[in-house]
Parts: sequence; structure tokens; C-alpha cells
Amino acid sequence: MQKTLAASPGTLRKRIKTLHEHYRDQPGALLTILETVQDSDECRYLSEESLTMVSEVTGVPLSRVWSVATFYSYFNLSPQGKHTITVCRGTACHTRGSLNLLREAMALMGVPDFREDEETVFTTADRLFTVRVVACFGQCALAPVVEVDGVIYSRVTVSQLCSLINGLRKGGKK
Repeated sequence: MQKTLAASPGTLRKRIKTLHEHYRDQPGALLTILETVQDSDECRYLSEESLTMVSEVTGVPLSRVWSVATFYSYFNLSPQGKHTITVCRGTACHTRGSLNLLREAMALMGVPDFREDEETVFTTADRLFTVRVVACFGQCALAPVVEVDGVIYSRVTVSQLCSLINGLRKGGKK
């Protein structure tokens, strides 16, 4: 079994308990706890184990914890790659070539038969990359827009995206 928690279960339980005590009666407490748990995981996701632990420590029913975790797109329920590439598929980005960017990125990562209608999030087997699709970044005048590890790139071409991906693959920065 692969270890996915950056902290031991005991340490994570203590962290959840501390957060719960601090935010107990505040709106959004559960969101803050889930965000902290996800951020403390080496694969940046909420495992079944961690969701169960949040429920046990906070007294929030597991069904509600699960509902919150699945409602917000910020939360990941599967292990994420070391690098995240998000491709905007809004109308402006689409008309300016974001589908070609997405297809090229996926082919470069070893997924030549990627079908946009089947997946909106894909993580490579080596967990080096996670590719996400979003409906709109709200930066239509700069289309096509791609986010790489939290940095927004505008008017991206296929060659620029391939260069970014190859640089990350070689261990470089964005």
C-alpha cells in the first residue's frame, strides 16, 4: 500500500482537531479543514482515510464531508501530479485553438487518444503531470489561456506549451 499522507495519521488527526477547535463555530470551517488536509497530502488530494478522519474529529457526518469535497472543484479525490496544467475551454479560448493545445499536451504526455468528452482531469501514470480543463478563466481577451502550476500564460501556442511541458519534465521551472 502506497503512503499518501505527508503527515502520519496521528499527526494529521491532531492537526484536524486543532483546526476544528479554532474554527468550530465559524462559517466555512469544514472548507478550511478540508483545504488544509488536502494541502498537507504529498499527492494534494483527499483520500477516503482523510475524509473519514475529518468526519470523526469534527463530528460532521461523513456524507456531508463527502458532499462538500465533491461539490467544490478545488478538492481532489484522486492523487495529483507534481505539476498541474489547466487549459481553458471557454468560447474565446476554443475559437483560438485551446482544443489543439489540449490534444498536443496530452499527446506529449503519452495520451495520444485523449477524448475531451470523457475526462476533465487526467493525471499521468508517473504522477508528474495533472491536466485539467476549465470552462473559463475569465481572460477571454488573452485567449487561449493556460495555467501551469498557478501561473497564467496568455496567447499560448502549441510550441510554447510543449516547451513549458518539456522544461518541467527535465526538472526545470516554468
